Amino acid sequence: MKNYEKRLVDIVSQDTYIMSILNAVEKLSLNDAWVCAGLIRNKIWDHLHNITTPINDIDVIYFDTSDTTLELEKQLENELRFLLPNQPWSVKNQARMHMKSDFNPFSSSLDGVAHFPETPTAIAVRLYNKELEVMAPYGLQDLFEMKVKPTPFYQMNSRYYPIYIERMMKKKWDLIWEKLSIEI
Repeated sequence: MKNYEKRLVDIVSQDTYIMSILNAVEKLSLNDAWVCAGLIRNKIWDHLHNITTPINDIDVIYFDTSDTTLELEKQLENELRFLLPNQPWSVKNQARMHMKSDFNPFSSSLDGVAHFPETPTAIAVRLYNKELEVMAPYGLQDLFEMKVKPTPFYQMNSRYYPIYIERMMKKKWDLIWEKLSIEI
C-alpha cells in the first residue's frame, strides 16, 4: 500500500511557495483553518506530470459560527495580502458555505470539504504547531491515481450531479493533465 499522505506532505513541504502560504494562514490563528482544493490538487497533478501550471486562487477555509459575514472574510483576505502580497487569496467561512448549494449547515471545515464536488479536490492541508496536517475525507488515492470522481453528495442520481458535470465540462482538466481519468 502506498503512503499517499506521506507523499503529499513530502511534496508540499518541499515547495517553498506553498509553505509560505501555509505559514501566512497559520499566523491568522483562525479556528479550523486550512488551505484546500485547487492549490493542493494542482500541485500534486503538476508533480505527477512534471509540469507547472499557474495558480488561479488560494482557497483558505475556516470554521467560525460567531461571525459568518462576508466582511470578515474580506478582512482576512486583506490580512493575508499584508502577510503575503500579490496573491489570489480566497477566504471562506465553512459555517456559511452550506447556503451556496442548499446543504444542511456544516459542522466543521472537514464537513465543508466533504461537500466539495469531486474527490481529488476534497483535500486540505494546514500547518499546525509547525507540523503539516492533511484533511482528506475521501482519502488521497484518487488524487495520486489521477482519477476524478464525484463525491457522495454529487453522485449520478443526486440533485447535485449536474453541478459536477458542469464543472467537468468547464474545467477541461484532462487537456492540462493528460493522464487524468474523469468519471462522467
